Amino acid sequence: MLTVLGMPFSFLLAGAIIIENVFYLPGLGRMIFQAITQRDMIVVQSALLVLAAAVIAVTFLVDLAYAAVDPRLRRA
Repeated sequence: MLTVLGMPFSFLLAGAIIIENVFYLPGLGRMIFQAITQRDMIVVQSALLVLAAAVIAVTFLVDLAYAAVDPRLRRA
């Protein structure tokens, strides 16, 4: 259940690029899109690294929540 609640965060980050461009909102997604169109690969790599770190952090927090909820995992 926690995995189902935690993983849509990844989809929200991926959808930010599309939503920010459609509604012309400033943000990380729009910055990535502009960097791709301008072929600024350093900005693209840096922004994707930040997004990947955010996904990893959310996954780690979900794993910690599992340990807090399920007493069988505390022994291991």
